[in-house]
Amino acid sequence: MFDTQTRTLVVVGAQWGDEGKGKLVDVLAEQADWVVRYQGGANAGHTVHIGEVSFVLHQIPSGILHPGVRCAIGNGVVLDPDTLFHEIDELVSDGIDVEGRLYVSERAHLVLPYHKLVDAESAASKAIGTTGRGIGPAYEDKIARRGVRVLDLRHPERLRELLERGAAHANAQLSTFGSPKRVDVGETMALLERLAPRLLPLAEDVGLCVHRAQKNGAAVLLEGAQGSLLDVDHGTYPFVTSSSTTSGGAAIGVGIAPTAIDAVLGVVKAYTTRVGNGPLPTEIAGALGEEVRRLGNEFGATTGRARRCGWFDAVVVRYATRVNGLTGLAMTKLDVLDTLERVALCTGYEVDGELFTEFPGDLSMLDRAVPRYEWFEGWRSDTGAARKLSDLPDNARRYLDRIQELVEAPIAYVSVGTRRDQIIGVGS
Repeated sequence: MFDTQTRTLVVVGAQWGDEGKGKLVDVLAEQADWVVRYQGGANAGHTVHIGEVSFVLHQIPSGILHPGVRCAIGNGVVLDPDTLFHEIDELVSDGIDVEGRLYVSERAHLVLPYHKLVDAESAASKAIGTTGRGIGPAYEDKIARRGVRVLDLRHPERLRELLERGAAHANAQLSTFGSPKRVDVGETMALLERLAPRLLPLAEDVGLCVHRAQKNGAAVLLEGAQGSLLDVDHGTYPFVTSSSTTSGGAAIGVGIAPTAIDAVLGVVKAYTTRVGNGPLPTEIAGALGEEVRRLGNEFGATTGRARRCGWFDAVVVRYATRVNGLTGLAMTKLDVLDTLERVALCTGYEVDGELFTEFPGDLSMLDRAVPRYEWFEGWRSDTGAARKLSDLPDNARRYLDRIQELVEAPIAYVSVGTRRDQIIGVGS
C-alpha cells in the first residue's frame, strides 16, 4: 500500500464501525513508520490476533505491536488516561515494548470521571445507545471550551479551576436528570495528580512530529475509530458518535494539512453491522440474522454488546466512498458468508413508491425505506485457505465484482479469516 506516491494513508470505516480496521492497520503497520489515531475515545475496540494471542486495543494504535513503529494519539481523540495506562501495562506484561514509541498530543482533551458519570445517568445517552464511557460529554465540554487538555496537567492551580468549572456543569446536568449523584472534584484532582507523572512524559506536539516525519519521507498511517455512518456531520444523526470519523477528520485530528494525505482506504465487512440504536435499512430479521451474528462472532470488543446484522448495503458504502474520497476498499469477513445458500446486496431504497440510490440525510426516509436487493447464489465452500483472488469460488468473485461496480471504488484487500495471513491483496 505504501510506495513512492503514497506516503500518508488514512484508514477509515466505511459502514457503522466494527469493520475490522484494527486488523488491517496491524497488517499495514508492518510497512509504516508512524501510526496515529485521530479521533474517538476508549469506546473503540480493535481486536488483533497474533498467532494464538489476541490483543484488544482501545486507545493505543495497533501499530504498537510492531517493533520500531512509532505510535501517537492525536488531538482529535478524547483520552481516558486511566484506561490508557491499564492498556500500556497489559501490553508490557504481554512482552510488547512500549517505551519511547508512544506519543500523546498535548492538545488532546481528557475523559474524566464526571464525564462517565453524566453519560451513565443520561437518558439521552441511553436512547442513542452509547457505550457510557464518557465520550460524548467529553467532546461536549471540548466544544463548550470548558475541557481539560493533557497540557493542563503541567499547571496544577489552573487544572483545579478547570475541574471545578467542569464539575459544576456536570453537577447541574445530574440535577436536571434527577440523579442524586454528584461529582467530587478532590477525587478527580487526586486521580490526575497520580497519573500526571506518567502522562506528561508522553505529551508532544503530535502534529509537528508527524509533519517532520512526512518531510523526511516517513510512511504514515492515520487510523480512525467507529465508521463513516457514525460521523457527527455525515452519519445518521443523532444516532452518531461525537467526532468526525471520516477522512476529513484525520487531518484535523492529527494536526496536518489535508493536502498531506495521499490515499484513503475504506474498510467494509462483506455484510453490514451496527451496534446500538438508529437506522439499519438492510437488517436481517429472525433466525438468519442470529445465524450471521453467530458466524461472525458479532459482539463488541469493548462492551460485549450484540451487533445488529444486515446484508451489504451498497448505498451506504457508495456514500462513504464519496464523503471520504476512498481510493480503495478492504473487504473483511467474506468467510462469514461461506455457508449461506443465498447472499443479498442492497442496490437502493424504495421510499413511498420512489427509488433512491443515494443515501439520505433524513432519518424519517430511512425509517420508511424498503431495501431493493440483488440476490446471489452462495459459494457454499470454505474460503479461509484462499491466498490469492483466483483461489476464491466463482460465486464469491461475482459478488465482489458487483460490489466494486455499485460502490464505485476498487477492492484492494479481501480478508477471509482472523489471522494476518488470511488477507488477500487483490492483484495477487
